[in-house]
Amino acid sequence: MTKPNPANERIKREYFAYLKEAKRRDDATIDGVVKAIARFEESTKARDFKRFNREQAVAFKNRLGAATNARTGKPLSKSTVQSIIRDLHAFFFWLAHHPAFKTSIRYDDADYFNLSAKDVAIAGARRDKPVPSLHQVHRVLATMPANTVLDRRNRALIAFTAITVARVGALATFRLGHVNLAEGFVYQDARDVHTKLAKSFPTYFMDIGGTALGIVIAWIEELQRDHLWGQDDPLFPKTAMGLGPNGGFIPTGILRECWSTTQPINRIFRDAFASANLPYYNPHSFRDMMVQHGMSLDLTPEQMKAWSQNIGHSQVLTTFTSYGQVPTHRQGQLIRSIGNVGNRAGGVNAQQVATLEALLANLKSVPMTDHNSIG
Repeated sequence: MTKPNPANERIKREYFAYLKEAKRRDDATIDGVVKAIARFEESTKARDFKRFNREQAVAFKNRLGAATNARTGKPLSKSTVQSIIRDLHAFFFWLAHHPAFKTSIRYDDADYFNLSAKDVAIAGARRDKPVPSLHQVHRVLATMPANTVLDRRNRALIAFTAITVARVGALATFRLGHVNLAEGFVYQDARDVHTKLAKSFPTYFMDIGGTALGIVIAWIEELQRDHLWGQDDPLFPKTAMGLGPNGGFIPTGILRECWSTTQPINRIFRDAFASANLPYYNPHSFRDMMVQHGMSLDLTPEQMKAWSQNIGHSQVLTTFTSYGQVPTHRQGQLIRSIGNVGNRAGGVNAQQVATLEALLANLKSVPMTDHNSIG
């Protein structure tokens, strides 16, 4: 392990404070920057940033291109590489204007942290996301046990995610007082709930059929009736641990505490889908699922706006661009159905085809030098 450089540590602390207080970056974003800079320091053996040169940036990029994911053993994805490079570019650009580095780092030094145009295109390419179907979610809920309080909590967690598509940070911090069963919504109050960009908004329960809503109602009633929990108690409480008969720690029930991390939630989702003999879908994928479901309902513009607001988006365009990608198989179905509809509704007929072919023939006969005269 590379020994830390005290001078580097001091300037890094200043930069991280700048990101948090001046740029308003959240902790997760700053953690990514911390890791990116640590990677670079490992490649230079923690050489002082004041001794930076462009060859270090080039060597780091080459090393990063050959790096592998510690968990999977596969090469780092282009998007991961792009994120690391982008964070380092921003850091060294910031160093260039710092009084202590003005004589050692120039602004254009940061430009050496870049990727080729080809790699940038690969990193930004949109690919099909793994998204569950509503049928799969119903199957998971149907196969989950409900024998213990932990079983019922886990099942209610997945059901609640399905009807609200709340982000995982919010799921970990909801309290009973945020849920209004009479009106059928949960209020994502940023004062208590970890929402994106600290945005507060109501999310009305989405109708997905099946047992999801009933499972959520039964869970809330159980917490209030059997555990005598109130408005300030967690909706999805942390697991209580105790000593088992063999001396080891085992789950024993629930605590009056919210989860401090989102890892337990992801683990519950992983185990639930595995038990149903289905591939793992993380909680965030439910947001894609419900946007795709909404797009299939032939909603009016007003209804689609309401759908977008319900998942926390101020702009419908965000909903479409971030979650509205049509899966490849569905894209094919839609294109084929458009052709069928056109033919049934008196779409492109033989006369129109002949006209188009004649126009194309005329265009092909125009010399290249005359193309500017085409109206």
